[in-house]
Amino acid sequence: MTRDASGEDAAPATEEPPVTETTPSSPSALFVCVHNAGRSQMAAGYLRALSGGAVEVRSAGSLPAEQINPVAVAAMLEEGIDIRAERPKVLTTEAVQASDVVITMGCGDVCPVFPGKRYEDWDLADPAGQGIEAVRPIRDEIRGRVLALLAELGVAPVTA
Repeated sequence: MTRDASGEDAAPATEEPPVTETTPSSPSALFVCVHNAGRSQMAAGYLRALSGGAVEVRSAGSLPAEQINPVAVAAMLEEGIDIRAERPKVLTTEAVQASDVVITMGCGDVCPVFPGKRYEDWDLADPAGQGIEAVRPIRDEIRGRVLALLAELGVAPVTA
């Protein structure tokens, strides 16, 4: 028998099962364009930054470029978002299957379609071959669409 703080006999302690916290899986989004070098990379950069990590973010392309468009990188750096470490990636069926929302960037990509997935097409101008003055409005439109996506996913932006 054990004693409580007052010195009285206390009931023997029973072992509680460990408390396990169930956390709902975070939403995930996949941004797709042909080269995965401009629009999809800017969208992914915004979603990562504005969600504060609350959304799992992927981007890919059907014919990935060798590198990210340097003007897209510069435009995002103006916003304080550094996408220089990102690399264009090839679109895989697994990436589509693992994502809740699949967003194509107005480039006519054919994505594998799976039941239960949400698909959107964001009709955006292509920043390829454009100067910074032409890319800024594309970047700003992407930012607005990402903020709307966050609202639809029920995720409050960490900065707006």
